Amino acid sequence: MRLKTGKIPVEILEKIVFKHLGSKINGLILGPSKGEDAAVIRVGKKLFALSCDPISGAVKNIGWFAINICCNDVAVMGVQPKWFLGCLMLPKNTTQETIRKICSQMDKAAKKIGVGIIGGHCEITPNLNHPLVVGFCMGEIKNGKITPTSNVKVKDKIVLTKTVGIEGTAILAFDKENVLRKKFGLKFVKEAQTYLKKISIVQEALEASKIDGVHAMHDPTEGGLLGGLWEMAEASNKGFKIYEEKIPIAYHTKEICKFFRINPLKLISSGCLLLSVQPTIVEKLLKKFRQKRIQATIIGEILENKNVKLVVGKNGKIKSLKKPPQDELWVALKR
Repeated sequence: MRLKTGKIPVEILEKIVFKHLGSKINGLILGPSKGEDAAVIRVGKKLFALSCDPISGAVKNIGWFAINICCNDVAVMGVQPKWFLGCLMLPKNTTQETIRKICSQMDKAAKKIGVGIIGGHCEITPNLNHPLVVGFCMGEIKNGKITPTSNVKVKDKIVLTKTVGIEGTAILAFDKENVLRKKFGLKFVKEAQTYLKKISIVQEALEASKIDGVHAMHDPTEGGLLGGLWEMAEASNKGFKIYEEKIPIAYHTKEICKFFRINPLKLISSGCLLLSVQPTIVEKLLKKFRQKRIQATIIGEILENKNVKLVVGKNGKIKSLKKPPQDELWVALKR
């Protein structure tokens, strides 16, 4: 069986990966499981959230992405990211200027979030076409409360912050800049490149974690919004129904997706946050977000039947999601 580009299918994780986890250790609170963004461990009396992520789809700005994507995965647990380690793998003939650029991006992103880069590894690696960064991030859980993907509850409202496809829009605006400039002009492309600044969801995740009734949070990366919803449903053994007309799609995202003939709901979406929220407090959460000038929208609800994953189209037609989507970024990068 030849695997497609992107995340390994859940059935292979369960069949192979999750069955080879080394020694059993004390203090593991939340270990490897489908759909979760981070692990949780206990060290003495303290709890920590930990996560790692590669930056494999982007070429430019990988240092900025590396910090933000890893920090997002810790933040969705309701935890302030604090420590970061990075593994930087570079192709042959890499210049010092390239290394300086990547490290500068990481430095700026880390300072903005309040994260220390405490270690890592750098090497020239054979058989690479462009640099790769794998990041590891960690933060301390202060109040004992976490918001794992698996904590979704039936009848919860599904809330989305910002707009879908933010990360994919930024990546394509930089890595396909010349093609897009010919179609849309310089001004459009430069505006789309500013989406890079929207990648972090640390602020909204930490604000949401202060409110009781926010049951689960998830960072929809590969597979976009639909991939993120699939992971939430699989992790919690629940279903969902969302309404396409309620899903916010920014202008630049919409136009770029139309140009590359890809679905924005399947485009890598770091920068937006998915929340599963108790219906009685959802307005309180939305008010909190408005006060912090964070865009947030109710896009659907959680269902009891784990086999029911529905997307209600703008025309009222209901589509059933039968499998997790492959990310559309890979499609666009080939065009």
